[in-house]
Amino acid sequence: MKMLINVPESVVPDALRGMAAAHPELNVDVEHRVVVRRDAPVDGKVGLVSGGGSGHEPLHGGFVGYGMLDAACAGEVFTSPVPDQMVRAAAAVDSGKGVLFIVKNYTGDVLNFNMAAELAEDEGIQVASVLINDDVAVTDSTFTAGRRGTGATLFVEKIAGAAAEEGAPLERVEALARRVNEVSRSFGVALAACTTPAKGSPTFDLPAGELELGVGIHGEPGRERRAMMTSGEIADFAVDAVLTDLQPGGPVLLLVNGAGGTPLLELYGFTAEVHRVLHERGVPVARTLVGNYVTSLDMAGASVTLCRADEEILRLWDAPVQTPGLRWGR
Repeated sequence: MKMLINVPESVVPDALRGMAAAHPELNVDVEHRVVVRRDAPVDGKVGLVSGGGSGHEPLHGGFVGYGMLDAACAGEVFTSPVPDQMVRAAAAVDSGKGVLFIVKNYTGDVLNFNMAAELAEDEGIQVASVLINDDVAVTDSTFTAGRRGTGATLFVEKIAGAAAEEGAPLERVEALARRVNEVSRSFGVALAACTTPAKGSPTFDLPAGELELGVGIHGEPGRERRAMMTSGEIADFAVDAVLTDLQPGGPVLLLVNGAGGTPLLELYGFTAEVHRVLHERGVPVARTLVGNYVTSLDMAGASVTLCRADEEILRLWDAPVQTPGLRWGR
């Protein structure tokens, strides 16, 4: 194992210390592992809080800032944060207009965010929660009852974050976040497994010359394994899986997301193939985002996420955002 770490036990706090050094616009509580906008709470604004296991960067801490999240909680690698972190984050961003929890559908995240919502409400904070479950690969998987939450998390955080920045009330921000999740679908492919610092070896066995279709962001099994395919063949399979479930009937937002170990040279080539398939299916692409956003440490592979986009979703997607991991228009 060769990693830029000190010891496995300090990986998360070390990364948070580095984030604090690189981004003075954030308040990074290394001890409690909570990242907060420095200007929080913003007067008159709904607070957005998310979080999850570390190892998926820039999700979630890298999406804290103007136009997206107000706070994020970092768990251990691939392990949910605890309710105390979530309550601390909610208290830090609550302006009196309420807080929205954005929760990926993994059992630990769901249980801990539900408990945190109850604890926060006991402290007088109004909380609403939205569950992200966009992965079409499988219905139930390791750590999950129902569909897993993956790339649509970025769409929800960006679009709901823009609405909150405009001063929309909690009920409106919650409804919009639910709608974005409902019209978004994802499918991922792994070419090589990731390695966690604690384990020091690949998290699952993927023989040379094979790939995993429908892999989860923690290496959970997908639909099937096949002999290695070309970029075009993978795009055909992934887009077909998404469109079979989504049935867009209009323009879409497209996220071609790297799993962490695939270079942009390959991701852009894959994006060209995804655009080809969507064009052949008569699906217009309104916006395209390419890069490593919802990662799985050093896993080689990519995922495709589509969101059915109406005028409001496009307007809020284009709205200014300024975070470590996503920024435009400001």
